[in-house]
Amino acid sequence: MLNIDQLRADTPGAQHRIHLNNAGASLMPRPVLEAAQQHLQLESEIGGYEAAALVREQSIGFYESVAQVLNAQPDQIAWSGSATQAYNTALSAIPFQAGDTILTTEADYVSNQIAFLQLAKRHHLQLIRARTLPEGGVDTGHLKALIRQHRPRLVAVTHVPTNSGLVQNIMGIGEVCRANGAYYLVDACQSAGQLPLDVQAIACDFLTATFRKFLRGPRGGGFLYISERVLEAGLEPKFMDLHSAAWTAPDTYRPRKSAVRFETWERSYALVLAARAATNYAIELGLTAIAERVSMLAAHLRQKLGQLKHIRVLDQGQQLCGIVTLSIAGLSAREIIPALNQKGVNASVSMKAGAVIDFEKKGVDWALRFSPHYYNTIAELDRAVEALQQLRPQ
Repeated sequence: MLNIDQLRADTPGAQHRIHLNNAGASLMPRPVLEAAQQHLQLESEIGGYEAAALVREQSIGFYESVAQVLNAQPDQIAWSGSATQAYNTALSAIPFQAGDTILTTEADYVSNQIAFLQLAKRHHLQLIRARTLPEGGVDTGHLKALIRQHRPRLVAVTHVPTNSGLVQNIMGIGEVCRANGAYYLVDACQSAGQLPLDVQAIACDFLTATFRKFLRGPRGGGFLYISERVLEAGLEPKFMDLHSAAWTAPDTYRPRKSAVRFETWERSYALVLAARAATNYAIELGLTAIAERVSMLAAHLRQKLGQLKHIRVLDQGQQLCGIVTLSIAGLSAREIIPALNQKGVNASVSMKAGAVIDFEKKGVDWALRFSPHYYNTIAELDRAVEALQQLRPQ
């Protein structure tokens, strides 16, 4: 059982804001904030290199903590500056050849879709999107059939789209990918920290995420999981440095054996330590307990919003999560966030340019996004709905 009073006491921002923008960036708990502050203080007193040397064991613990959350090994984890950087690093390692196929979904994240289109143009690839089920989410039966038919070089699925409460089914795909020579890449940016993740059960080759969202870490940090299959195949990112590879002779180099080959040397150790603290915080609470609490809060929010005549809840799918999206009659995207902020409510807006296929089907140009986390309360959600109702056009 989560101690909500203690969790809120750990969260300074929860004392004066109703923070429903956790899908953007969560409020950090005190242990995360203190980890970053203490290391920055240490750097200011003894120097950046010297401070990094003193916290070497703690920074190595980062890999152990992330591996524990994913049911992976520490040497399969790479630090990254962001989820997008991790994702693009993974893409750069895949040995695309002209005529290859990338297979994805209609609900994949906008930055991923842009990257696929770039790769298709640069390498003369075919981009195919599996169809969406009537109730929302990728049709995994169709996806698997397409894998067998086209034998794609890459299959890429976003677990939770940023513009929807949808949880896509990412299970059972990895085995089909491996049987047909495809690599399987999962974007877990919005699911890490709010849903349990098991890379062995998912059977993915790559998985990427950030810390700033539901893991409640700082901005500027992300991670990349690499399967043993990828490491043993010798795949390497497009660019490496003295950290990810060894210069063995004037005209030769040797990539590191572990996922370190997907990192580069420079990083903020304050962020690494804060990310470790955030991951350990989630481990201590338990991802199953977190998922249950977040699901309950989101369901309550959808139920309350569904009672308002000028609001349409947009989320679709067999499984929904802690992202709640809605359209509002008579209000503009430009005015909604400042108006809610004035009432002490944090939220965000998703525009059609970030969800072209999904929003076209839903017939909207933008959506308001509420994303509660476990430290939010029912009372806060009700106040947020009341604040939204007060903005109703007369």
